[in-house]
Amino acid sequence: MAKTISPKALHDLIAENNSEFAVVDVRGERAFSDGHLMHAISVPIGRLEVMIGNLVPRLGTPVYLTDGGEGLSNKAAKKLAEIGYASISILEGGTPGWAASGYEVYSGFNVPSKAFGEFVEHHFGTPSVSAEELKEMLDSGQKMVVLDSRPMDEFEVMNIPTATCCPGGELAYRIHEVAPDPETTVVVNCAGRTRSILGAQSLINSGIPNKVVALRNGTMGWHLSGFELERGNVRPTALNLSTKAIENAKDRANHVAERFGVSKVDYVKAMDWLSDKKRTTFLLDVRHPHEYEAGHIAGSISAPGGQLVQATDRYAGVRGARLVLVDDANLVRATMTAHWLMQMHWDVYVLDGGLPADGLEIGKQPTLSLISPEIENVDVDNARKLIESGWIAVDVATSRDYRKGHIPDAWWLTRARIDEAAKNLPENAKGYVVTSEDGIIAGYAAAELAALTGMPAIALQGGTDAWKAAGENIQAGETNLADEPDDVWLKPYERKGGVLEEFMREYLTWEIDLIKQIDRDDLVSFRSM
Repeated sequence: MAKTISPKALHDLIAENNSEFAVVDVRGERAFSDGHLMHAISVPIGRLEVMIGNLVPRLGTPVYLTDGGEGLSNKAAKKLAEIGYASISILEGGTPGWAASGYEVYSGFNVPSKAFGEFVEHHFGTPSVSAEELKEMLDSGQKMVVLDSRPMDEFEVMNIPTATCCPGGELAYRIHEVAPDPETTVVVNCAGRTRSILGAQSLINSGIPNKVVALRNGTMGWHLSGFELERGNVRPTALNLSTKAIENAKDRANHVAERFGVSKVDYVKAMDWLSDKKRTTFLLDVRHPHEYEAGHIAGSISAPGGQLVQATDRYAGVRGARLVLVDDANLVRATMTAHWLMQMHWDVYVLDGGLPADGLEIGKQPTLSLISPEIENVDVDNARKLIESGWIAVDVATSRDYRKGHIPDAWWLTRARIDEAAKNLPENAKGYVVTSEDGIIAGYAAAELAALTGMPAIALQGGTDAWKAAGENIQAGETNLADEPDDVWLKPYERKGGVLEEFMREYLTWEIDLIKQIDRDDLVSFRSM
């Protein structure tokens, strides 16, 4: 049986800040977003086997489990022990126990990064403009560019008119190509506040001669001011840079490295750190995803710089770990990312010389599954035949992915509550074809479903991604729900059952108020550099 730790003991351990640890909240994303510890990472128990290996890669890391007091931590502790984690403790009373002890509890997602964004604005005095001011600038024909610091998938959902997609980690790298004239005003935006602030301040810190401002409250602020957003656009900045643009970017990065004291580590030392059994090292590739897929160091994680700073808790789950940032030989993106992570109290290094020329892996980052479920897989063709013969498709992907597109007539449930949700599946099924995004979670769920129901269950190899790739039909929406779709945290424009504008205002108020919350939390501090 796992050990327990009191809220005070965990508080004191975090406050000491002299060893690495991971606080793992095993509730679903929605419950996590309702209230959690600042230093907790979200690892829903239904996805534990495929998330924990990347977030907490060293089996000797002290892991502190928390939940909502309903006992999920006990189940998670058993799973982690089976995987091989050697130091597991459960927070007494879970997150409610932490709150009852008088310690701070945070709502929302990616809180460390969101709070840091508010800190940056206050500390650096990052200049900003309102939506009304930006509209006037655009209408007057002022010499300016609007750079959207979100990834393309978010940009495509909605964007400010005239904006170009340039993810935050790329801004200082590509700004000369986008705005070579120093008289051009640069406006940086995101959906809300954090990436607008960090993106604008990154350019200012790099020393570019242009006037740079953040768009206050991003696309949500634009919408709330009554202005129209564009949708469905794909306007990236040019990926190929001129020699002059690269040299300018390198000069700016060197300026930042010197000012903020960014450290480097050579390849041999970094590989030694990766094999260290006593301390965790994360190897994070901050380049654009297409560059990562073209060739990356084995064991590295694709973590585009802007997203890494925006959502650090989704890439590195161990506080006190080392971060080694991998870039191309120019080191611009790694340097700009590192200077922010340092201010968030991460022990961070840039890989000197950048990506090596040889020994690279090609392709997307694979899903890391630490233990393999004992279940048979079936390919798309045979899965379709089974479904046509009376087997039921069961989808255990996130409800967000199920809603976007699933096997026609598939039933959805979350694996975290599979024992109860299975009772809501059709009784006339000959068996179950279980799927998920890539088929990995489906394997675990199929084994559990077979044991629960006594019916045959089989996992779809490659999951719904393989089904789509094979050209099979896809159905959208919440067509067959065996469970409440409350497993994911929803962005304001994804939420239902209310007024969009109210959701947006609520979200923006939450972001702004984080600065007050961290001021009263003795476990949170950022570096003033």
